[in-house]
Amino acid sequence: MPPLGVALARPHPGPALTFGADTFAFRNDSRIHHKGKPDLYASRCFVLARAVVQFQRFARFEPAAPRVTREEYVARIKQVVSHAPWHDPLPADDRVVIPGYASLYEFSRDQEAVVKEGLVGRFWTWVHWTNWRVVFPMPHWQQERVASEAITELSGGRPVQFLVTNFPTWELNHTVLAYAYDLDPAGNVLFTVYDPNDPREPGLVTFDRAERRFEATHIYDTNPGPIRAFRMYYWALL
Repeated sequence: MPPLGVALARPHPGPALTFGADTFAFRNDSRIHHKGKPDLYASRCFVLARAVVQFQRFARFEPAAPRVTREEYVARIKQVVSHAPWHDPLPADDRVVIPGYASLYEFSRDQEAVVKEGLVGRFWTWVHWTNWRVVFPMPHWQQERVASEAITELSGGRPVQFLVTNFPTWELNHTVLAYAYDLDPAGNVLFTVYDPNDPREPGLVTFDRAERRFEATHIYDTNPGPIRAFRMYYWALL
């Protein structure tokens, strides 16, 4: 991958997705803050972030088409998320049609229970073999490479799923989806992210170019400070 400076020299792209349209309307619940919630939908941040990419690449919304039964919607959702998120987007005619809705946000707002039923389970996200990375400190050059790769992907219109952690602190072992970036006055990279824990507003992860490290600038229920970031689900082994 090109050095960070080379990646930043490319023409600045627009956002790789639209927050509040291409994202989910419901949240990944917190086991701490939503304790006792009867329909707790927790520990699914990886499921939701990955599914945003899958819907963007493999689904097509047709608001004028007649709505279908609950069972049919569930079947179509399962078809969408059966595609590996690192695969190339399907041509429009080959995509799974979601009739009666204009966007993922609208669909998941009106059919929350149906969408949750159709999404895959969380177990394999807990035991994914790359999760070992959270326990090791990473060299600055590696974190700079992650930032450079993310900018290159975003420049091509592809959102980037980050595994973010501040382990050994137990506060943050989480995933967010970067879909845009900008520079602050000091030249640091500001990654705008969809945080599955907060569907109301975008989050922000900063790459400090002088320190060559990531920082949790605005991640739901996380104290700002240094973190480590890794890419997820961008090819078959990762």
